[in-house]
Amino acid sequence: MEGPTPVSALIHAATLVTAGVFLFVRFSLLFEQTPSVLLFVAFVGSATAFFAASSGLVQNDLKKVIAYSTCSQLGYMVFTCALSHYQLGFFHLVNHAFFKALLFLSAGGIIHANSNIQDIRKYGGFAKLLPLSFTMFTIGSLALVGMPFLTGFYSKDIILEVAGGSNTYLASYLRSLGLLTALFTAVYSTRLAYSTFLVTNNSSRVVVKKVHELGYAMAFALVILAFGSIFLGYLSKDFFIGWGSPV
Repeated sequence: MEGPTPVSALIHAATLVTAGVFLFVRFSLLFEQTPSVLLFVAFVGSATAFFAASSGLVQNDLKKVIAYSTCSQLGYMVFTCALSHYQLGFFHLVNHAFFKALLFLSAGGIIHANSNIQDIRKYGGFAKLLPLSFTMFTIGSLALVGMPFLTGFYSKDIILEVAGGSNTYLASYLRSLGLLTALFTAVYSTRLAYSTFLVTNNSSRVVVKKVHELGYAMAFALVILAFGSIFLGYLSKDFFIGWGSPV
């Protein structure tokens, strides 16, 4: 996405992701009449989740890692819908909009603070220089990984449970790729946060002196998204998964 990062956040979280999965859910009656198409979509969706996550492992551009993560989570949503659990795909869609927008907007603040440099190999030490961005980015990353009791956990966990809900070859295939994708997501999210905030800074002294924290308007938006990334999954799980769910 070549546009400014705040624009990328809106497009990724509210348009690109929403359009395809939302149409899939809305056309569920037609898809249910074509089991062969659902089978094909399940294979493509799970392969997309795995391939995009593996691509995110080797990217050095901050925005590209997050963008590949978006593609990977799309794969989760699509193959879940292909298993006829449309409400779960939509559940992950809603949750994903919050923590992915939080990640993109936090990334925008980091890039802006670092003289528009996006290469994470030239980052480091921002935990002390950008404490708010560090906190918001960490919340978004943990929600993306599926840390228990954050928003991403409730939708991702039930998706993986549904994927392995039977002893068929398809279930084994989807469960295996889903778990590998979750592992890759944890690895590249940890790598991204570690390279950006915790290692020794690799930028020039001139660039480091210009690093500054976000303004109040951006900080307010991030706090709202962080609230959704922490609590939305818990507050809406009964609505999407079922009343009285033990999850």
